[in-house]
Amino acid sequence: MKNPFDLTGRTALVTGAGVGIGRAIAETLADAGAKVALHCHQSRDGAEEALAGIRQRGGEGWVFAADLEDPKQAVELVDQVILAAGRLDILVNNTGSVVRRVRIEECPLEVWQSAMAVNLTSAFLVTQRAIPHLRASGQGAIVNNLSLSVQTGGANGAGPYAAAKGGLQVLTRTLARELAPEIRTNAIMPGVIETRHHEQFTSPQRMLEYRAQTPLGRNGTAEEVAHTVLYLVSDAAKFVNGALIDISGGRFLR
Repeated sequence: MKNPFDLTGRTALVTGAGVGIGRAIAETLADAGAKVALHCHQSRDGAEEALAGIRQRGGEGWVFAADLEDPKQAVELVDQVILAAGRLDILVNNTGSVVRRVRIEECPLEVWQSAMAVNLTSAFLVTQRAIPHLRASGQGAIVNNLSLSVQTGGANGAGPYAAAKGGLQVLTRTLARELAPEIRTNAIMPGVIETRHHEQFTSPQRMLEYRAQTPLGRNGTAEEVAHTVLYLVSDAAKFVNGALIDISGGRFLR
């Protein structure tokens, strides 16, 4: 019986794959047999390091740098992947950033627009360009990386980020309707995952509070998120479409 998690013969594009969750997703998909295009913008060294590890383990892949806030570069990213690989079966829209913590009443328009561009519009542009190739693959799958802030709102000045991720949630379910049955579209909603993101935007004291608020008594890891993405893009999830999977250790059960 074929392993339903085997991605041999498929090509995946993971945006924001130089660090944290994106890097773990790229490495996990590659270890499952997929050829992986690792997109990066400001984390080229991390993406190249991840690719070196993938190749060391017998996998295949490429690194492509692009500023996805630039519509031209977002479109060209997909074209470069097709030129290198000849096909695209899996798209993981992982790129995202809080940009800057600021309350809505004090939020400058440029911060709002940047949050929308990097967290929502980039996914729209890359997905739109990728759709014909995903459809042609016969087993196309899209996974969008949301945030639990779509349920709770943006705490501590993360309102613009949460609003953009909320838009991505609606886009996920819209695509699930529009693209089925040729392409499945799902989303993950990570809770507090211990990555560079939180090192940059969250205080150590707040991280301790997050751990205490979680029934499992800890925060998550990037690898745990990546394993969920592997499930969603694999044949094990062939009947999963339009799902929003909470990866938070049950934090909001209390």
